[in-house]
Amino acid sequence: MIFKTFSSYALLCFVTISTFTLSGCQEKAPEELPNILWLTSEDNSPLLGCYGDEFATTPNLDELASEGFLYTHAYANAPVCAPARNTIITGVYANSGGNQHMRSTYPKSETVRTYPEFLRNAGYYCTNNTKTDYNTESIDPKQIWDECSRDAHYKNRAPGQPFFAVFNTNISHESCLHDSIPDEQLRHSPDEVFIPPHHPATPAMKHDWAQYYDKIEDLDTQVGKWLQELEDAGLSENTIVFYYGDHGGVLARSKRFVYETGTRVPFIVRIPEKYKHLFPAGKSGSKVDRLISFVDLAPTLLSIAGIPIPEFMQGNAFLGEQKSADPEYVYMFRGRMDERYDMCRAVRDQKYRYIRNYMPYRIYGQHLEYLWRAPSVGSWEQAYLNGDCNETQSIFWNTKPAEELYDTENDPWEVNNLAGDPAYKDVLIRMRAANHEWVSRIEDTGFIPEADRIDRTGEMPVYDYMRSGQIDLEPVIDAAETATLGNPENLKTLQSFLKNDESAIRYWGATGLLILGENATPAKNDLLAALNDESANVVTVAAEALYNLGEKEPAKKALLSVLENPNGFARCHALNTIDCIGEKSPEIVEGVVNMIKGLPEMDRSRYDLRAAKWLIDKWNLAPEDFGLNFSW
Repeated sequence: MIFKTFSSYALLCFVTISTFTLSGCQEKAPEELPNILWLTSEDNSPLLGCYGDEFATTPNLDELASEGFLYTHAYANAPVCAPARNTIITGVYANSGGNQHMRSTYPKSETVRTYPEFLRNAGYYCTNNTKTDYNTESIDPKQIWDECSRDAHYKNRAPGQPFFAVFNTNISHESCLHDSIPDEQLRHSPDEVFIPPHHPATPAMKHDWAQYYDKIEDLDTQVGKWLQELEDAGLSENTIVFYYGDHGGVLARSKRFVYETGTRVPFIVRIPEKYKHLFPAGKSGSKVDRLISFVDLAPTLLSIAGIPIPEFMQGNAFLGEQKSADPEYVYMFRGRMDERYDMCRAVRDQKYRYIRNYMPYRIYGQHLEYLWRAPSVGSWEQAYLNGDCNETQSIFWNTKPAEELYDTENDPWEVNNLAGDPAYKDVLIRMRAANHEWVSRIEDTGFIPEADRIDRTGEMPVYDYMRSGQIDLEPVIDAAETATLGNPENLKTLQSFLKNDESAIRYWGATGLLILGENATPAKNDLLAALNDESANVVTVAAEALYNLGEKEPAKKALLSVLENPNGFARCHALNTIDCIGEKSPEIVEGVVNMIKGLPEMDRSRYDLRAAKWLIDKWNLAPEDFGLNFSW
């Protein structure tokens, strides 16, 4: 092991090709590298006293902010854990690496290396206690960390060795709401909690919000214990402390959604005086309004440690010698969430948030097995069905517009969509262009539907496939943006997309015709021909478009054929469509049951099975009548 804590030791230097490799020596290192301690919590927005939330009880984090730097515009690039953590560990947007779907196991490119590998090569002792969830099977925690377990700790390092240590708490994780604490045992009163305007004030909603604040208080207590442990070890003056939440959350329309509530996170950095050259502002206790996001974390770590940032990393260092100029935008993405398909991209500047919905024909509140375990979301849905929700509270249960634009300064809960307001036309055009530039630059893999992507890439990492010359992505992105605007004047263009040699363009052509609804009637014959497409994704979308145009029998036959497809994500896509069109004919029921029986095991981690079980439950069918046993 080579330590960079003493100038008498030789250094590792990296030569830039496409990645960095070990090569010779370079000039002397600083006398002492800082220790770095990461304290992370799960599923929590900045509902902290230091962020101005007077209902929160967070004395430890408030004190940390008073001693450090509080970032006011910090964002998770994904509003859910695994894709967010994939982005963090690699410094590459998960939707660029092909790992944006929640959850998935697609391989990582060998070009892309994880930040602990760089830190360890520079002499750091790297520990992780204990969350991984990197959304790929290509990252082996035992290989990239010195220690990765519930016992992993910086105290196990060699004498004089700098450490990088992660401690994660799941106290505030979404699951904290699955079991309700009696009202009388809550420390935060349901009658006093603020209910945001998009939520109805049902008893369950008020209770879950109050219980969540209790959990925020508990995570604050845990952070205090970690900080005290550092202090007791005499390491505070040599250690940079980061605290952040892994994305927003957790009540419905936060986690999993690319709003402020799902992506804005608490982010605090405390830097000892001896490393004052790293200060992002004049003095401790300051607020920093620079836009930062998780893709910036890996390059920032390397910048702090004096390690050259490799070309594959897509973020900007916000501390250290390689700190970049303040960016104009940060970017966010949403893909498949467990068993439910959706595709959204978002751009945030200092004032506005732009969201592009590439599946606007789906409602926001698609039923998700895990999300619905919280009593609050079921109570919201029931209130809507009972007619007890106002216009703002009802939006969640309706289909989406293609574009959303929010003034986050004046509309912090993002309920007033300005995308159609002529007064904001210039902002809309600017941020729409920023989104297009970003998805093009990073070669966003989401524009190829998941099952199609699996079929065409095989075992090849999607990151490598996108850069192999086997696909021209720009026309695909253009097709997606044309299709999803839902303009009837584009009918002939959409019909031409259906005849394109590129299956992803055919998919967007079918999507555009689905969005057009009755205005797509002249394209019926083209859609019928698309039912024989080699891409199961094209078949599924064309079938839904035809079903809505009254061609129910050929549509059902096509969907049943996809249920027999060997690709599980093709089947999951078809099951989503069967649910959304409300089809429950005997042949569809039989097809779903036969699909379930054909699976090797009743494993709830299979999203096609989870989607199928939901249909069985929704149809009020008794599984045992069909020889099914959902043990979970």
